[in-house]
Amino acid sequence: MSEIEIAPGKRARTAYSFDDIAIVPSRRTRDPEEVSTSWQIDAYKFDLPMLAAPMDSVVSPQTAIEIGRLGGVGVLNLEGLWTRYEDPRIPLGEIASMPDKHATKRMQEIYNAPIRPELIKERIQQIREAGVTVAASLSPARTAQLHKAVIDAGVDIFVIRGTTVSAEHVAAETEALNLKKFIYELDVPVIVGGVATATAALHLMRAGAAGVLVGFGGGATHTTRKVLGIEVPMASAVAEVASARREYLDESGGRYVHVIADGAVGRSGDIAKAIACGADAVMMGSPLAKALEAPGLGWHWGSEAHHQVLPRGERVAVGTVGSLEEILLGPSHTSDGSMNLFGALRRAMATCGYSDVKEFQRVEVLIHRA
Repeated sequence: MSEIEIAPGKRARTAYSFDDIAIVPSRRTRDPEEVSTSWQIDAYKFDLPMLAAPMDSVVSPQTAIEIGRLGGVGVLNLEGLWTRYEDPRIPLGEIASMPDKHATKRMQEIYNAPIRPELIKERIQQIREAGVTVAASLSPARTAQLHKAVIDAGVDIFVIRGTTVSAEHVAAETEALNLKKFIYELDVPVIVGGVATATAALHLMRAGAAGVLVGFGGGATHTTRKVLGIEVPMASAVAEVASARREYLDESGGRYVHVIADGAVGRSGDIAKAIACGADAVMMGSPLAKALEAPGLGWHWGSEAHHQVLPRGERVAVGTVGSLEEILLGPSHTSDGSMNLFGALRRAMATCGYSDVKEFQRVEVLIHRA
């Protein structure tokens, strides 16, 4: 990224969002039917390069099963309502119906209920019995406390997801999670994030992460920029972390770490642009919160919205556009990129002449600012 001087002694890098770039077709095209969107991490292969974000408005055990059936992977939030309440439909209904002026305070109260390890086991078992890949998520703060219950319950892929995750957390009064030791002792692939720079990503790769989440997650719901002043445009962030993956591939003698775009992936075109910038897959929230089956009932929120000390997210109305199957695989009834997300990716790859996701990472992009 190029640097500019914003004042004497202070320089800033130029960075680009997905809206700032466009994909350039190549000299050849191919039939969409000949294009593969499959993605594999460790021993697990999926038809779609997509993880559903661990957000209560998106992933329930039921939607995780349906997403798995459709070719993706649903990541269950193990700090959410599903592990705090025997019947989460009651608090979900309340969150969907409360007035905006009371939403943050009431959500803090609802999410103050204790996490119950027996419910962690029960929810994971429910997904496993359906025969799909089981993926679940904890925040860095809860990982050391609850990971044993998660592993004992039989999770296949473990996700450590936070607004920003580092391999060098510094704490004076509490023992920080030793990420390298933790990942080494686990028997399952671990996906960690978010990060936005090559340096931070390299630290997670060297700690043993199988995948790195790029971005701050919850793009449609977080207010991190307003509250903390922190944001990195996603096109630049994904491309920079992809460059770190190449560096680590050489450094490690061939160990490939997956780059997963997590945030600002709201339309089908954003999926194509994320992969064009070097992502192997995307993590999506708001597009799936619009499904008829989504537990948020037309509303969408992330864990930042109910932080007990400093909320930096909000509950937003997203409405509904169709079933999960229609949103992921079509057919689409709109022209705004909100449905048939991966049919659109397949079409973009075919239009540019590429046959699989790895090849499509090499497509040419250009800066396109309106």
